Parts: sequence; structure tokens; C-alpha cells
Amino acid sequence: MSQEHTIRPVKVGIIGLGTVGGGVVRILQKHHDDFLRDQGVDIQLIAAASNIPEQAAELGITDIFTTDGFDVINNPEIDIVIELVGGTGIARTFVFAAVEAGKRVITANKAIMATSGHELLAKAGAKGLEVAFEASVGGGIPIIGALRNSLIGNRIESVMGIVNGTTNYMLTRMSEAGLDYDSALKEAQALGYAEADPTADVGGADAAAKIAILTALAYNTEVLLEQVPMEGITELSPVDLDFAREMGNCIKLLAIANRTSEGIDMRVHPTMLPKSHALASVNGVMNAIFVVGDAVGETMFYGAGAGSGPAASAVVGDLIEVAQRIAYGITRPYIRFGTEQLPLMPMEDVVCGYYLRLPVPDRTGIVAATAQAFADNDVSIKSMMQHDAQDGIAQLIYVTHPTSERAIQATLAGIDATGVLTAKPVLIRIEV
Repeated sequence: MSQEHTIRPVKVGIIGLGTVGGGVVRILQKHHDDFLRDQGVDIQLIAAASNIPEQAAELGITDIFTTDGFDVINNPEIDIVIELVGGTGIARTFVFAAVEAGKRVITANKAIMATSGHELLAKAGAKGLEVAFEASVGGGIPIIGALRNSLIGNRIESVMGIVNGTTNYMLTRMSEAGLDYDSALKEAQALGYAEADPTADVGGADAAAKIAILTALAYNTEVLLEQVPMEGITELSPVDLDFAREMGNCIKLLAIANRTSEGIDMRVHPTMLPKSHALASVNGVMNAIFVVGDAVGETMFYGAGAGSGPAASAVVGDLIEVAQRIAYGITRPYIRFGTEQLPLMPMEDVVCGYYLRLPVPDRTGIVAATAQAFADNDVSIKSMMQHDAQDGIAQLIYVTHPTSERAIQATLAGIDATGVLTAKPVLIRIEV
């Protein structure tokens, strides 16, 4: 005759009741009994903090509400603190204080993990505590868990992804509807896909934070946000997407981390992909992360990258995992960044193909003047075409064979020195 196990309640406090925080509370309210029956955990939300009391009223949790996050952290009954404030200001203070107070931490904060993740995990590990952060990359896509668990038997060769829904939506609209950058941005803002200040998205910083986290996990290497070379989509125009289509390609803002013999090739920038690539069909606000392992081969993780439901789903997934270990007295070794510490390749050593669009006067001798710069820097031209001139300005399009970033930048400098450019050139890297 079996004896039933008495389930130890796991008590939780949440700081931040915005889009994601509200989603987490709703999931816990709706599925508490399901988690108890199916997962064997009795998760009890006993404290919630926000600087907007109306959020608590809307969620029906005014009885456990406080405006002071430290009330949650310092509550001796709480086992797990969920931080959903965002940013690296008070949110960073909260997560470090929670660990210091002996709490396990769950966060969706990519900024903290990309700038202080190594320090936070080391501090938690020294105290025998866990920090879980699935929602920090890819919203509802379970990529952190995959790299930590399912793919642990692999030597990861490449991680490449579309990890920013705002820019992916904009590029999709620029390609399919011919919108210019400003029109695509205004549409994304009107639909709630872009912030009033979209700088972090369109400039590449959001994607850079995410690839810093993925690189640290995939390659056991400490990486900081400031080490990620990045370019955004602000210089792209519909003509570039049209040319890409003519070449059988599409343009995506990609976050890339490749293992090479020289170290990790890590970067964020607009990238031309062949239409046959798995990531080429990822459109709108969707995210996808393409991972290559030595045993598993090519895999792709696809789904909604942001929003209340997907991000809250990832947070609750972490919560159930951590709560199960608490309830059943299981200790799990903590994650560490930097146990292998591969070198990071300088951007100038990266080798790939390149697309260059050069706005020039529509007159004789221009092609020869620009082509000479390629020869001077030993850059092999794969193809060249000229777009019909408008208002006396022609668009010269060069596509190169694989060459180094150093060589292509020297080529651009040589072209600029000729004085023929009428506007800033556009350079897009090509992945094969």
C-alpha cells in the first residue's frame, strides 16, 4: 500500500505587474489546480509589488499587494522571487537583493542577463540558489531550456536567429508591401509592435542582448552586451529588399554566433539569406532560432517572441521547474557562464559575402572608379548590376565572393575617397 507524499507548498512573490507580470498572475490563477494535480506543485502567490496599484486591482490581488518590491524580497515565507520590472536600474537591485536574501530568482530580464548574468549566476551558485531566465530570449520559445538540457549532448556549432519581432515585422512589410522604413515603423507602432522609442529594436541592441545570452549558454563563454558588434535596419530601403528578391534572397535582422577555429564569430546586423534557408520563411512578428549541433544537426525553434501570453508562459515554465525541486528537496547545480571561455573574434576578421549598394551620378567612368577599389583590396566581385537612374542618380549593386570585413571596409573607404558617392552606401552581409 503506497503512502501519499505530502506536497510542500512553494510560496512565490512577484515584482512587476505589467504586460508579462499580469500574464503570469492570470496563468497561476487559472491553472493552480492543474499544476497541483499534473506537476505535483502547490504554487502559492503570496505577495505582489508594482508602483501602479490599479494593476493589482485589475488582477484581483489587492490583498497581497505592495508598492515596495523590497517587501516581497524580505518576506521570510517566500521561496521564489519573480522579477518582471525590466531594465538594469532598480530591477538589477531587486534580483541581486533577492539572491542575497536567500531567494531563488526567475526573471525575463535580458538586459540584466546580458550585462550581469555571469556575476548574478556566480552569486546565486555560491549560495546554492537558482536563477532561471527562459523568458529573456525568444518569449515563449523554449530555447534556454533546450541549450541547458535537450542539446547538452552536443557541441554547438552555430546559433542564428530572428529574435526581434519589431524589426522582423518592419522588414516583412517593407518587402511585401513596398513600405519605406518610416512608414513601416509607424505601422508597427500603431499596432503595438514597436515602442514609442524604438531605438533598442531598430538599432539592434535588443537582439544583441539576446545573442549575448545565447552565446554564453551555447559556448560556455562569458559574454557582455558591449562586446557584441551590432547594426540595425535604419539604413535599409525597399530597393534593397527588391534587389534581394531578384537575387533569390530575403533580408532579416539576424543575431549570429558561430564556432570557428579562431573563436566565436558573434554579431547582429541585417543579413541576406537564400529563400531556401529555414529562417527565410519567418515573417511578421514571429521569432525563430536556428541551432546546429554536432550530434543533432540542424534544428529550429519557432514561435511568438513577445507579448503577455508567450513571455508569461516561459516564466511559469521556469517557475514550475524550480518549484518542483523545492517541493521535493532536489538540488540542481547552477548554470555558469565562462567555464570554457572561447575567444571572441574581432568583427574585422569575419568572412562572408557582401552586397553593396552605391548611389552614384549617372555618368561614364563611375563603374571603373568604383571597381578599382575592389581590385586594390583583393575583393573578388561575384556580380554587378545597375539600377535605372532617377533624377540623375544611379544605383550600382555589387555582390562579392566571401571576403573579410576588414577588406570590405577598406574597399568602402576607397570608394568614398573617389568622391563619386551621392549618399551613404548600404552594405548588407550575405549568409549562404
